[in-house]
Amino acid sequence: MGSIRTSEKPHAVCIPYPAQGHINPMLNVAKLLHHKGFHITFVNTEYNHRRLLKSRGPHSLDGLPDFRYETIPDGLPPTVDTDVTQDIPALCQSTTKTCLPHFRELLYKLNDPALSTGPPVTCIVSDGCMSFTVEAAEEFGIPEVLFWTTSACGFLGYTKYKDLVEKGLVPLKDASYLTNGFLETTIDWIPGMENVRFKDLPSFVRTTDPNDQMVKFVIAETERGLKASAIIINTFEAFEKPVLDSLSSFLPPIYTLGPLHLTVNQISDERLKSMHSNLWKEESECIDWLDSKRPNSVLYVNFGSITVMTPKQLEEFAWGLANSRYDFLWIVRPDLVLGESAMLPPEFVTETEGRGMLASWCSQEQILKHAAIAGFLTHSGWNSTVESVCGGVPMICWPFFAEQQTNCWFSCGEWGIGMEIDSNVRREEVERQVRELMEGEKGKEMKRKAVEWKEKAEEAAGPGGSSYVNLDKLVTEVLMSK
Repeated sequence: MGSIRTSEKPHAVCIPYPAQGHINPMLNVAKLLHHKGFHITFVNTEYNHRRLLKSRGPHSLDGLPDFRYETIPDGLPPTVDTDVTQDIPALCQSTTKTCLPHFRELLYKLNDPALSTGPPVTCIVSDGCMSFTVEAAEEFGIPEVLFWTTSACGFLGYTKYKDLVEKGLVPLKDASYLTNGFLETTIDWIPGMENVRFKDLPSFVRTTDPNDQMVKFVIAETERGLKASAIIINTFEAFEKPVLDSLSSFLPPIYTLGPLHLTVNQISDERLKSMHSNLWKEESECIDWLDSKRPNSVLYVNFGSITVMTPKQLEEFAWGLANSRYDFLWIVRPDLVLGESAMLPPEFVTETEGRGMLASWCSQEQILKHAAIAGFLTHSGWNSTVESVCGGVPMICWPFFAEQQTNCWFSCGEWGIGMEIDSNVRREEVERQVRELMEGEKGKEMKRKAVEWKEKAEEAAGPGGSSYVNLDKLVTEVLMSK
């Protein structure tokens, strides 16, 4: 005998791509929908589910009666090390090939009164890189919304991969194209990002392999995106207007709901607020240390959850920071250095004692809002860029891969809130840029622009703002439309 099902609330199944920078924003979307009256099932991979329990405690994923966590396998072989971000290309291939049957089975289970107490599933919100779910939505006859966790400009870059291949620009003829100036070629045929250089496009196109897995993956995912009922992007209209206009000309309806963490801050439900999804344990001492510093005196350094560097690059960053003589808070993930643990020179630690704090992970959103923070040395990941804007904090950008290059190009040009640092890091340049950011004219101008954008972001997420209104529209026009 099946248990009685809760009153027929709408039921959204939310499934992020299984990496840190995708899980956090999807959790925010899930919280917003829950706040709008949806029953939520949040689907992690088994691997990340274990990591979350490890970092947040054994009861952290118990959820609420109407906000449940479920898992599906990611299809990768089990690993010894269970606290690292998995290999992205391998994960992309594996989720595409193996996840659909498991996801379909989960939907059947959630719809079976004998196995589930929740209402039947009425819609799917899936990461744009997990678009195999479109097939399941068609099968169940329910709306499917794809959430691209990139910037709108990064997403626009991805949608042009097919054209780049057709125009013969990708793959590169040979490896010399990476160094012979070809990367500086201007691409002048993408409305919304006029005069972008090849090097500013999402970086997977820098390949000489005609069968490159990531290029194929991106083309397949963006093509399948055309079948979605709608697309969500974590941005706000004023910030990326020309790009959004360009995307809207050929895609399903786009709803900008960002900055998501500001929109979520409008919710007063404490139970939802206490749900977090950091895969590493956060160190709260960072905030105590910042509390002891003067306003606008500290540089925050964090290269996100995926970036890796060589021991040499780590050393150049370290001495650049030391020689700038400014206070800094540096998040050094255990797996930041390629293939080994991140070791900083002991002389560096001695030299920066008292003005440098090192930690392995933190609550970044809190840090970027802190009055002591003057600037952010970042890999230009989208969540980091948005959180920086919301803190009114200018950036020094060292993009690593994917659409970080595109975010960097827009931050430094279009938005006027960033300076790019050469991918081949030198301590002199790090020192010079830190000083420019902290005390120079350019730094002051960037700070002014960052504060302006911060005000516009708050306006968009607040009552009556574009993102606030778009959330209601998404619910009524797409997710609840029969």
